[in-house]
Amino acid sequence: MTTYDDRASLTDLTATVERVRSSVEGVIEGKPEVVRLSLTVLLAEGHLLIEDVPGVGKTMLAKTLARSIDCSVRRIQFTPDLLPSDITGVSIWDQQRRDFEFKPGAIFAQIVIGDEINRASPKTQSALLESMEERQVTIDGQTYELPSPFMVVATQNPVEMEGTYPLPEAQRDRFMARVSVGYPSVEAELQMLDVHGGVSPLEDLQPVAHAHEIVKLIEAVRGVHVSEAVRRYAVELVAATRTHPDLRLGASPRATLHLLRAARAAAALAGREYALPDDIQALAVAILAHRLLPTAQAQLNRRTAEQVVLDILQRTPVPAAPQQQSGFGGLGRSIPAYPQQPPRSL
Repeated sequence: MTTYDDRASLTDLTATVERVRSSVEGVIEGKPEVVRLSLTVLLAEGHLLIEDVPGVGKTMLAKTLARSIDCSVRRIQFTPDLLPSDITGVSIWDQQRRDFEFKPGAIFAQIVIGDEINRASPKTQSALLESMEERQVTIDGQTYELPSPFMVVATQNPVEMEGTYPLPEAQRDRFMARVSVGYPSVEAELQMLDVHGGVSPLEDLQPVAHAHEIVKLIEAVRGVHVSEAVRRYAVELVAATRTHPDLRLGASPRATLHLLRAARAAAALAGREYALPDDIQALAVAILAHRLLPTAQAQLNRRTAEQVVLDILQRTPVPAAPQQQSGFGGLGRSIPAYPQQPPRSL
């Protein structure tokens, strides 16, 4: 049995991710920031919620990311009649063996695509809670481990809300990041007509990375150094959401953990062995905004959760740069001062 105890180098990570990025961007035209965030969530062992209007390529992005990696993929079309057992699986009585036999559901895959997740009932949505947090499924008192890597990529529309069930706070909190694809530019849409006008590019899309490579890269991302000052900065940002006057529900400690993991992945994608406050700033909106609930007064003032996060970023002091910082293997090396730039968002 092959083991992956040996940690992949930063060079290997960059080369592998570059192949996956190029593969995805060959299908998703003109959205490099969205593709980069998707890869960040994948390497940070998180789950991605893609929310936007119909027809902008939400499902296409999820399927392209899944097909670019040689791993097991299952797609679940969430509908009002979908049952929890359709997702997790069910135990069926075997007449010959005179015993119950477990039939795995669609959740037993390395990348699970949940299309229109908010069209299923809350009871069905709750079937994902255990698997997304603990990467396991419990059926009839028996616990089954899910494969690694494991990622849920779900889509939903912010419009056409008739007949849908908004995701509960506990469900949204398990998604590491939320991204909106947005409309393409004129040039990107013209290029899309050339590429997608004949046949779907997904038909010829071949995997450019193996699942075991992704596992090694995830291990490498865990080794990215995060200084105490950067960790404290992330904690202060999240804590500020819990006391902000425009919010009636702030971000959870899970959000802090997700922010830290995503900052590690973003630093590795940038070719660095250490995380910077810039990584926290760039990811804060995507990771925190979907977990926040504005007050009624803020909603009347048309103040969104994204605007609140940007306001917190402006008000929270950025930590000063340390003299020395350790990277992979604990080797100390000097790094440049933290750039004092306005907050960026992916």
